[in-house]
Amino acid sequence: MGVPSGLATPLLLLDEARMQRNVERMQARMDSLGVRFRPHVKTSKCPEVVRRQLAAGAGGITVSTLKEAERFLAEGVRDILYAVAIAPGKFDHALRLARQGLDLTLLVESVPAAEALARHGTAHGHCHDVLIEVDSDGHRSGVRPDDPRLPEVAAALATRDGCGARLAGVMTHAGSSYALRTPEALAAMAEQERARCVEAADRLRASGHACETVSVGSTPTALSARSLEGVTEVRAGVYVFFDLVMAGIGVCTRDEIALSVLCSVIGHRPDAGWIITDAGWMAMSRDRGTEKQAQDFGYGAVCDIEGNVIPQLAFNEANQEHGVLHWTGDRDVDLARRFPLGSQLRILPVHACATGAQHEDYAVLPAFGEGLRRWPRFSGW
Repeated sequence: MGVPSGLATPLLLLDEARMQRNVERMQARMDSLGVRFRPHVKTSKCPEVVRRQLAAGAGGITVSTLKEAERFLAEGVRDILYAVAIAPGKFDHALRLARQGLDLTLLVESVPAAEALARHGTAHGHCHDVLIEVDSDGHRSGVRPDDPRLPEVAAALATRDGCGARLAGVMTHAGSSYALRTPEALAAMAEQERARCVEAADRLRASGHACETVSVGSTPTALSARSLEGVTEVRAGVYVFFDLVMAGIGVCTRDEIALSVLCSVIGHRPDAGWIITDAGWMAMSRDRGTEKQAQDFGYGAVCDIEGNVIPQLAFNEANQEHGVLHWTGDRDVDLARRFPLGSQLRILPVHACATGAQHEDYAVLPAFGEGLRRWPRFSGW
């Protein structure tokens, strides 16, 4: 289906057919590697999208906020991993969700956090299920697999009379995979992520701790892993839509990006070779994640209304509500004639998670013959 005329802009468009292919591609890969797949729903924050991921075979979901956990519990999802190290101020919120019937797994990375969570569970007659975050690539938080503190964190997750905090396993995220560019480098990072998380689990088991869950994942490593021996589940999020960063890494093509922002031409600066649109950084986000890649798309890749990239238009400048597109082609082109006032363009996002967060719903271009639909999404913490 083409984009209907007369739509108010800026507008977040979702190509349902592309999204469904992305969902099925990732699920089939995880099935072939023999692991449970737990998609990260921070990318979409949308019940309609998550329903399709679960229908394809996903087992539970991953969230980055307790608000996400709360909203998806209300939609009937009962198995959720909160994959950010939990702050003490959020313990009570997590407890409320568990008492509403949610199978909620939490994350810690230090002895003080483990001790505090165990005390909280004991004080409230509840046992929190917990993963320890493992640092497999030096990218962000977590405990290295060879760190002496690793078994100490596990030991601090104590229970008494069935209450406190229970070690359920280990989790890692190879975020540094976003800086890689070749299949060989991505495969090596996927193996490093796997091996170091399994090493952490084996070390805990050797110290006398049960370690049922070994959870790894990012979209680049999930699509690049050749073996997941010792891993029990994989997490990935942005794969559901893909974006220009993922295309620059090499794990998708631009034709697989399911998300775009529809915008309208609102002005011209012939002297500067500019076309002004109504989609500035408030519509696209401030993320400039392709800056260090082989091709920098600025705030997004500019396409015609059918989604074909226009290589001569560079989206290098943006104000809050204004997108400034620079014409880099033939200087004799009459931009006002070629891109008249009110004409519409589509912008492929640099980072789908960040662009999605700027909008309250998706305008869905359906896979079949139905008309345009709206799928609500939510934001916040």
